[in-house]
Amino acid sequence: MQTEAELMRALHDEHAAALWSFALRLTAGDHARAQDVVQEALMRAWRHPEVLDPDRGSARAWLFTTARRIVIDEWRRSEARPTIYTDHVPETISPDAVDAALQAWLIEDAMAALSPAHRGVLVECFLHGRSVADTARVLGIAPGTVKSRTHYALRALKLALEEMGVTE
Repeated sequence: MQTEAELMRALHDEHAAALWSFALRLTAGDHARAQDVVQEALMRAWRHPEVLDPDRGSARAWLFTTARRIVIDEWRRSEARPTIYTDHVPETISPDAVDAALQAWLIEDAMAALSPAHRGVLVECFLHGRSVADTARVLGIAPGTVKSRTHYALRALKLALEEMGVTE
């Protein structure tokens, strides 16, 4: 039976590099912030050792979700508006694009994990909006192949996203 320290060492050894890379992208290359995010995510895992239970799901998925939430919480704290007293009603604030940017990074990373054939069919069908027939013509493959590749590519994309902590 492994001690908690041994479990945490195994968690760190198995996931730290991927978590570091993910945190670095979330923080736009800010090494210090990324290091803080990784450290905080691992500390939260240490405080909640139940995340290491394989029956509960992937520890990596939990770590990626936690890291993402840490970055979002930091951003929201920095965007907290001070109280301003004025005779004029302040202008309304439009929704931010942070979630969209984070989702785009996640999808980009997940797409990179796909085979070139699967990635190509998804790019043609969904990014370029081509029909099955047009995709088949562009890629030089049969329409049935486009359909089956799309099916398996979407399954692989879903799995890649789940491994990154995307649960919805």
